[in-house]
Amino acid sequence: MALNRARLPADIALAANRIRGHVRETPLDYSPYFSELSGASVWLKLENLQLTGSFKLRGATNKLLAMSAEQKEKGCVAASSGNHGAAVAHAMRELGVHGLVFVPEKTSSTKLAAIRRAGVEARLFGKDGLDTETHARAYAEEHGMEYLSPYNDIDVVIGQGTCGVEISRQLPDVDAVFVAVGGGGLISGIAAFLKAVHPAVKIVSCQPAASVVMTDSIRAGHILDQSSEPTLSDGTAGGIEEGAITFDLCRDLIDDFVVVSEDEIAEAMRGFIDAHHMLLEGSAGVALAGLLAASERYADQKVVVVICGANISRETLKSIL
Repeated sequence: MALNRARLPADIALAANRIRGHVRETPLDYSPYFSELSGASVWLKLENLQLTGSFKLRGATNKLLAMSAEQKEKGCVAASSGNHGAAVAHAMRELGVHGLVFVPEKTSSTKLAAIRRAGVEARLFGKDGLDTETHARAYAEEHGMEYLSPYNDIDVVIGQGTCGVEISRQLPDVDAVFVAVGGGGLISGIAAFLKAVHPAVKIVSCQPAASVVMTDSIRAGHILDQSSEPTLSDGTAGGIEEGAITFDLCRDLIDDFVVVSEDEIAEAMRGFIDAHHMLLEGSAGVALAGLLAASERYADQKVVVVICGANISRETLKSIL
C-alpha cells in the first residue's frame, strides 16, 4: 500500500477492525504512583500485556492480513531486535505463512527464544539493527520473498496506529501521549490517528541518550548514519533505514522530544515494577523516564504513557534491581 497521509486515520480505524480477534485490546490503567511523581494525571497503556508481550503484534498482524495470497505463498522475511520478530513469528504461525527472522547479534536471549518458540527460524546477523534490516531486505529480494520491515512499511505503521484507536476510546480527553521511539512506527501510527480525532493532543517522543538517531535526524533535517551505544532500551536502539516513511511522519507529527539517561530509565523501570507489580522492558522505561524528565511541562494534564513491551531478559532485570 502506498502512503496516503489523508487516508491514514481512516485506514488505521479499518485496521483496528481487521486485526480484532488476532490481538488483545490492552488496558489503560491509572497510575497513582507516576501521577504523584509527575504532577500529571497519568494513565498507562499496557502493551506489555499484549500477546507476544509487545505492541509489535499489531503491525505484524495487519501487514500479513493485508498481503495477497500470492505474497503469502512466497513467504516472509523479517528483521528485528526481538519484539517485531516474535510478533511476525506469532502472526505467521496463526495465519499459516512460512518465513524466517534475522536478528542482530546483541539481541536479548528472551526475545530470541520467543521467536524460536513460535516455530520460526531465527538467524543472527549484524551488530546494529540497520545492518540486520539491510541484510534481511536483500535476502528477501534474492529469494523472491516478502520483506516485513519493523517500521518502514505503511501497513505496519497503520497496524501500530490501532493502539491510538484504543487510547482515543479509553481516554477521549487525553492531553499528551509519551512514546518510546526507535524507527518511529508506533509513534507515527498513534500520532496519525490521535491528531485526526483530537487535534490538540501533544505527541512526545522519548529516546535514550545512547541512541537518539530519530531525534538528531529530525533536528538535522535528514536521516543520519549514526551509531548507537549500549542501552537498556535495546528495542529502540539502532539506525534508521534511508528513505524510511516514518521520518517525515515523525517530523510532522511529533510535538516534543525528550532524551533520557540510562540511570533515569533504570529508575523509572524500578518504580513501575514496585508500584504496578508487572514486568516492562527498557524501551517502556524510556517513555516513563521521558514523562518524569518533562513533568513540569505536563503538570495537571491527562497524560498517557505507552508501556510498549514486557520482554526483558533475566540478566537485564537483575542489573536494574
